[in-house]
Amino acid sequence: MNPKIVGFEELSDRCEKLRDAGKKLVATNGCFDLLHVGHVRYLQAARALGDFLTIGLNADSSVRELKGTRRPIMTQNDRAELLAALQCVDLVTIFPQLRATQFIAAVRPAIYVKGGDYTSETLDEEERAVLKEIGAQIRLIPFEAGYSTSRLIEQICKPRPQIR
Repeated sequence: MNPKIVGFEELSDRCEKLRDAGKKLVATNGCFDLLHVGHVRYLQAARALGDFLTIGLNADSSVRELKGTRRPIMTQNDRAELLAALQCVDLVTIFPQLRATQFIAAVRPAIYVKGGDYTSETLDEEERAVLKEIGAQIRLIPFEAGYSTSRLIEQICKPRPQIR
């Protein structure tokens, strides 16, 4: 397995050492099912905000609860490996909870990043409370039009004429 993929305990230890060394930690989380260009650009923009990018990846069980029984398309291990292969990603951890509260508390980032489908007000209340407690800045990165996993799934499933 890729050494960038770590459990919660190692995540917490490594992030503490990085903070002690003066590094600015950036964190984000999500399902990242069927990784696409929109995801990659979002993660590159997140990484550019600091020195170290950590991703909390929703486990298969939480993706099913959030997105429905037909998801995820890819297993949590495959999604984690794809994310870890990106140069802009420094650490990936898988979390089974529906909300990223424990992930945020373990990383204690200087900056917490979410996509353009969120606002500071629509972030989960518990997540906002932890972010406030640790003094993290919340940054929202706008979505790039035309990129979404749901749209990609629709396109894959749509009948197409045969190419000759």
